[in-house]
Amino acid sequence: MTTDRVNLHGLTPATLHAHLTAAGAPATLAHARSLLAWHLAFDPRQRPKRTSVPRAVQEVFERCVSLARVEVVERAEDPSDGFVKYLLRSPDGALSEAVRIPLEAPGRYSICLSSQVGCAMGCVFCATGRLGLGRNLAAWEIVSAFCQVRDELPDGARITGAVFMGQGEPFHNYDAVLGAAAILSDPCGGRIAARAISISTVGLVPEIRRFTAEGHRYRLVVSLTSAISERRRRLLPVTRKWDVPELAAAIRAHAQATGERVTVAWVVLAGENTGDDEIAALRELFEGVPIKLNIIDLNDGPSDLPLPAGEPSPLRLRRVDQAELDRFRDRLRTLGVPVVRRYSGGRARHAACGMLAARAHPT
Repeated sequence: MTTDRVNLHGLTPATLHAHLTAAGAPATLAHARSLLAWHLAFDPRQRPKRTSVPRAVQEVFERCVSLARVEVVERAEDPSDGFVKYLLRSPDGALSEAVRIPLEAPGRYSICLSSQVGCAMGCVFCATGRLGLGRNLAAWEIVSAFCQVRDELPDGARITGAVFMGQGEPFHNYDAVLGAAAILSDPCGGRIAARAISISTVGLVPEIRRFTAEGHRYRLVVSLTSAISERRRRLLPVTRKWDVPELAAAIRAHAQATGERVTVAWVVLAGENTGDDEIAALRELFEGVPIKLNIIDLNDGPSDLPLPAGEPSPLRLRRVDQAELDRFRDRLRTLGVPVVRRYSGGRARHAACGMLAARAHPT
């Protein structure tokens, strides 16, 4: 029999049931579902007044399960669009972030979640990449971030979607992210439809292929930003390990396996990745592949950012003006795939991933 405490926010009904029975509780799977739903599925204002779980099971639960959460350190709300950025602190002092995103439907929100403290990928346009990697977040930390944000919603509001596009590379922390997604999509957990959960990656090809083989229902988003190998290596150093054609092959295989469009994200950089050469490369890479292109503004503003080691000079990154963006979008439409401009909210209040954490831990 074990009495090790485990955090509830990292458990599914099945794993909670296994832990309770290992600790000697006369628990059934239904008891585990009830306990998980009591604490995770509803914010405190919506909980039923009591649970039908036997007292003997509840006593073991209280002895061996922790309800600890990450702490909200700071909130930054942009009054122009309603986005709210949260700075969160784990028990060891590690800082991560989450963003509450208002949707068009009144009272409905999505949440952007971090997967790591900092990031190891070093993408030159990303504020988090400049922090370096601190550590992976545990599944319980990710889910408790969701609960903290959810519990501050207005009465009657709900979080109906989640995106793993915050700090970190989700597939660099694969098991914890997929574990958190399972809890978020459980009717006794976050109650978010699996198809409303998106997991983003800068292109970790083995993990994309694993994700495909495992048949997850979550949506895949691949941050491409350039379809030209030499250019993408300057912008996203991960390309040095898995080059663009190899990444495109993994995207093609995922689309074929699921029969659904893969979202390809593209951070638009003025004078850098908006030319006809990119359109030609995209056409060659994804001919016949069902993709959707999400074009994203550079959210960090102009800056001289260092290139990966070995590159001769810093790269000047600038936001595109409207004329350049319109020309690029018109060229993309010739590919015959959906093109969506993803709104980068909260820009006035440190919206870029890693900016609140960077201000809290300046270098």
